[in-house]
Amino acid sequence: MTQRGFTLIELLLGLIISGVLAHLAVPSFKGLLESQQRHSAAQSLAGGMRYARTEAIARNRAVIIHAMDDDWSRGWRVIVDVSGRGHLDNKNPVLLERQDSGRVPIVGNGPVKHQVRFSGLGEPVFAGGGFRAGTVHVCATDQAQSLFQVVLAPSGRISLRSDKTEQALCRGYAATLGLRAASEPAAPWAWRK
Repeated sequence: MTQRGFTLIELLLGLIISGVLAHLAVPSFKGLLESQQRHSAAQSLAGGMRYARTEAIARNRAVIIHAMDDDWSRGWRVIVDVSGRGHLDNKNPVLLERQDSGRVPIVGNGPVKHQVRFSGLGEPVFAGGGFRAGTVHVCATDQAQSLFQVVLAPSGRISLRSDKTEQALCRGYAATLGLRAASEPAAPWAWRK
């Protein structure tokens, strides 16, 4: 009875081929992970806005969703605006909070730059009472392109879109992100380019 196994050369050749294939697959896998993170962030923000609107209607009281540290990519918080001062009053009850790493660039246009206030009727309003509508963009990290949009209509309806469009707000955010990354130490588990 003869035993048949692998020779050392066959094993080394198999290791080299699997190493080359793994090296080719890593960039695609990294892109897939980043795409999933952006989609998850967009869904989470849209869900947070819908939750804030629902709570405003259920409580018949103003509810605010605001960006953490005035940056949507750092996360958001939903509060009941009991005092009328919004997120500036720490005594307003927090209903829901989501913190994020800031690696997924998210930026809003003028009316929804840092916060959205829903009236007791579920309509987005300014603190003074005027109607509000706007778009929050989930941007690509390497170019000025909006990949997902959380759109707030004047009626209060929130929709999530996935139109890839050129967006000047994303360009400004990418520059800010680059400056911030240069000044902050990278986390040991962060992806490196």
